[in-house]
Amino acid sequence: MYKIKLKKVFTSVFLIAFASFTNAKTLTIMVTDTRYQHVTGFGAACCDGAMCPYGTDTQPVRLLYGPKSKIGLNIMRMEISPNFEGDIIVPEWGNYDTPYDWQGSVPSAKYVKQQGGIVFGTPWSPPGNYKTNGSASGGKTDEVSTRQEGRLREDCYDKFFPWINTFLTYMKSKGVLVDAVSIQNEPDWWVNYSGCLYTPEQQLNLVKNYAHMLDRKKFPNVRLISAEPLGFDPKYSNMLLNDATAREQIDIIAGHLYGHPPLGNMKSSAVLAAKYNKEVWMTEHSSTDHINHLPTWHEQLLFAEELNECMLSGCTGYIYWYMRAHWAFVGTGEPVELDGIKYTIAGNVKNKLLPRAYVMSHFSKHVTGSTRLGVKSTAGESTEAPIEYSAYTKGDSLIVMAIDTTSTAYDLKIKLPCKVQSGTHLLSTGNETANLCQNNPITIDEPTQELIVSMPARSLNTYIFMIEPEETAIRGITPISDAQSSKVNEKGVYDLSGRKIGLQRRKGLYIENGKKIYINR
Repeated sequence: MYKIKLKKVFTSVFLIAFASFTNAKTLTIMVTDTRYQHVTGFGAACCDGAMCPYGTDTQPVRLLYGPKSKIGLNIMRMEISPNFEGDIIVPEWGNYDTPYDWQGSVPSAKYVKQQGGIVFGTPWSPPGNYKTNGSASGGKTDEVSTRQEGRLREDCYDKFFPWINTFLTYMKSKGVLVDAVSIQNEPDWWVNYSGCLYTPEQQLNLVKNYAHMLDRKKFPNVRLISAEPLGFDPKYSNMLLNDATAREQIDIIAGHLYGHPPLGNMKSSAVLAAKYNKEVWMTEHSSTDHINHLPTWHEQLLFAEELNECMLSGCTGYIYWYMRAHWAFVGTGEPVELDGIKYTIAGNVKNKLLPRAYVMSHFSKHVTGSTRLGVKSTAGESTEAPIEYSAYTKGDSLIVMAIDTTSTAYDLKIKLPCKVQSGTHLLSTGNETANLCQNNPITIDEPTQELIVSMPARSLNTYIFMIEPEETAIRGITPISDAQSSKVNEKGVYDLSGRKIGLQRRKGLYIENGKKIYINR
């Protein structure tokens, strides 16, 4: 436990912090009241491979999703397989235990929705008979002479969104209201499995001239996500956002991080998205996969830095790749084969939470539903570095994240934009469960705006401070009448857990554009 003692001298307040490292060097950061993006949440994919039987095993989502879970994910990605209602397609790149169809993800999707989560679908390919190569395959084969790029045929552009509507209708009939649909998984990556290529110009044509066919009357809350390029290439999203007609149709811009870290392409893409009040989702990435051991603690910290840098880049939603894999969140219990050799991976127990899940929980349990605040350090703005920071406000809490990948422990002096009266230090220092779930109270004798806490070497830290009541923005809230509340949703209203709220809302506190509002019903 940290005991922060305060001593008053005239009108100044001096802090003496008795933390774990009394002789440690001190680093100073200043949290500002500058507000950036509202964070919708964090999630993972319920797709093929390590999730077999295909999506029907709900144990991973039961471990990972919902406010009562240890991890607190709230976004699930599923594939819109290239078929129609009632069709069953076995994937061209493998033989799985259950058919490759829309039904496979229903059990997991239904559970996530029951927990108040968000479910969205991504096509890897539209139906093969809509494409130039007549196949769901991307068309890249080992035999050069048989290669043919799989693209959506121009005479089938008007069939794309009606096909998406059939998916939404099917899922609704199974009790799942899908929250969002994407244009395409990795439109810039030519593959030999299910895939479809689009240039930025082709995506613009599809969205500008045909996205009005997405049935928003039947599905009024569904949101449209841009195609998700491999390295978050800004050309795909910028071309959409720079066109007024296409911009009206797109709600979320998205992409992946392969080959391009967050503070590059994604940060560049987020600039125009922020201008037009569009969300920015990182919808797929995995780090250190296909290895023959669990990720090391250093690799876990690098994953934490990736999450942090996504937030610093303006990301509003982060969705990891598989949720069940030895390099992901839930163990498979299966060996891996590399170069013909099978490896049994220590710690990879089937349906056991893995260290990476607990690293994710620092963000998913506490940053979801928050608004990011500015942070400055003695070294300037927090960027890609051995020590990184970010800060958030959520309800009556002020949250500071700090990641130290070095072998040196520090005392962290934090200067805040408002007074806080108590706090909690959530600490992870290693891959063992006991080291991943350390929880220490921070006791503050008197409300203060400046304090010192410990930051151990090679650690992930979440400091959650309770704002002094009179320092919150609640006193400045203007109540909204029942009649007015029906209009608020047009701008986007969220509850304090980060869930988007529809028109049927009860009396209480909500977040609108990063600010608290009070609905009086």
